[in-house]
Amino acid sequence: MTTLPGRPHTALLVIDVQNGVMAGSHDRDGVIANINTLVGKARAEDVPVLWVQHADDQLQRDSERWQYVPELVRHDAEPLVHKNYSDSFEGTELETLLAERGVGRVIVTGAQTDACIRSTLHGAFVRGYDVTLVGDAHTTEDLSAYGAPPPGQVIAHTNLYWHGQLAPGRRGDTVSTAEVTFAGGDAG
Repeated sequence: MTTLPGRPHTALLVIDVQNGVMAGSHDRDGVIANINTLVGKARAEDVPVLWVQHADDQLQRDSERWQYVPELVRHDAEPLVHKNYSDSFEGTELETLLAERGVGRVIVTGAQTDACIRSTLHGAFVRGYDVTLVGDAHTTEDLSAYGAPPPGQVIAHTNLYWHGQLAPGRRGDTVSTAEVTFAGGDAG
C-alpha cells in the first residue's frame, strides 16, 4: 500500500542498539535476542537490513558507548546510517539507501521507544512508507524520574497507538517478532 511508486520491497531497520543506549534499557537481553532473530530471518530471505547509529554529546562517535552492542553483528554489505537527530531520515542518507533498494515498507526495531523509534515511525510514515513496528523488539530506559511512565508502559502505549495506523495509501502496524513477515501486504 505504500505511496512510493515502484517500491514493492521491505527492509528491516535496526535503530541505535548501541552500548550507551542499551545499558539501562528495559528487557535489554530479550529485545536484542528478538532483533537477532529478525536480522537472521531477513538475511535468510534476502531482505535488506539497514543499521542506524546515533551520535551526540552522550554518544561520542567512536567511543565505547557509541558502538553497537556486541550481540549484534552487522555484515559489511549492510548499510550503516549515521545520524544526529531522533528521526533516522533527518540529515542522513537513509531515504536514498531505501530508494536504491526499491523499499516502500520498513520494519522498525531498536531504541529508544520514546525518542528515535517514535520519530522514525512518524518520519517514515509521512514520507510515504508502510511502517511496521515490532512490539517486542524495541525498548527504552527508565525516565520516570523525569515524569515519564515506567518503560514497560511507554513501550505498551507505543505498541497500542501504532497498531492500525492508516493514512491515504499507507498503513502502520504493530506485530510481535513471531508475526513478522517480510512479504509486502501481509499482516506483519
